[in-house]
Amino acid sequence: MSARIESLDHEGRGVAHVAGKVVFVEGALPGECVEYRTLRRKSTYELGEVTRVLEASFMRVTPRCPYFGVCGGCLLQHMEPYAQVAAKQRILEDNLARIGKVRPESMLPAIHGPSWGYRHRARMSARLVAKKGGVLVGFHERRSSFIADMHGCEILPPRIARLIDPLRALIGGLSVRERAPQVEIALGERVDALVLRILEPLSADDEVRLREFADAHGIQWWLQPKGPDSVFPFYPLEAPHLSYTLPEFGLDMPFSPTEFTQVNPAINRVLVRRAMALLDPQPGERIADLFCGLGNFSLPMARRGATVVGVEGSSALVARARANAAHNGLAASTHFLAANLFEVTPETLAEWGHFDKMLIDPPRDGAIQVVKALGSDAPARIVYVSCSPATLARDAAVLSHEKGYHLLAAGVVNMFPHTGHVESIALFER
Repeated sequence: MSARIESLDHEGRGVAHVAGKVVFVEGALPGECVEYRTLRRKSTYELGEVTRVLEASFMRVTPRCPYFGVCGGCLLQHMEPYAQVAAKQRILEDNLARIGKVRPESMLPAIHGPSWGYRHRARMSARLVAKKGGVLVGFHERRSSFIADMHGCEILPPRIARLIDPLRALIGGLSVRERAPQVEIALGERVDALVLRILEPLSADDEVRLREFADAHGIQWWLQPKGPDSVFPFYPLEAPHLSYTLPEFGLDMPFSPTEFTQVNPAINRVLVRRAMALLDPQPGERIADLFCGLGNFSLPMARRGATVVGVEGSSALVARARANAAHNGLAASTHFLAANLFEVTPETLAEWGHFDKMLIDPPRDGAIQVVKALGSDAPARIVYVSCSPATLARDAAVLSHEKGYHLLAAGVVNMFPHTGHVESIALFER
């Protein structure tokens, strides 16, 4: 089958209409004419992948990674990086218009940065595959539970990408090689941490191998015998603490390697700067930071002189946010509490008191209960940081059509180059 590609969807797939049906074509770019094969056929849509490009887009480039198309980590390496940003901006605008029935008064300049070696957080699978000659370490293949047979990665920092083959050899030599299914990467300012998931205890020889690997490659090992909260540092114990920094605000942010932090620290710094410029926290103001995590936005607000109330569903992250506030000398101007923001009510917000301004940074599900709970005493200004343009648009509809807010500005943040992931930021005022 052939199709003319009209646009990209939020997963980086080309969108076409063939015989009255929507077709999503992996590997196709807007403006291209392609031949494709169908992978899945439903009554209202089809999913396919390119088999031949008949007319190539000017945006098409040669993928840099030799595993592109097999590894599922990237979907858009065949698209010029600046064109990726423009496409994501259009996806945001389309979602706001189609789902939210809103249009921002102005579009913010897109936030983007290096396209390669940017990923400081990653979770790679490990599996003994006899047919491949040993242990594989890497990301899953596209649309598969198999692990890609990869020996490097262009979106990881080179010093970490070079560890894939040594990790394959290391895990292949462990007594628990069939019970060590995952290696999580968490890079900080002063230390590179690797978390080895182990389903059985290590032998004494295994421990020696891990120590030798850490010494040879300059990393710190953490072990995870159970869930994410079970992680603990293994070797070397005297390594610097794992943290990222926000130099513009004089902040050092310690974290555990399994706690949520942004994968792209360079873009996160620009995102925080943009959020503070839009929110404009002032001394004497009381500001809410909802879905606050470990304080990524809370502490910059407090550094600007505001009193901040951070709310997060995870008690562990609340404890981390409190510790980070104390670590940076901001305990007196911050208050963190644990609450389920997906069940928040007007009464809940009333109990927390009046806020002059609010920042919302929810997961992909969005913050629909929060925006529905806003009443007459709602903050005059809201900055909404989103990782899903669809749920941002849904929530923007409530804010704009029911709660009296105006969408003053919105723009994309290219936190994940070469993927279809669309991060964005929006400013609402009433």
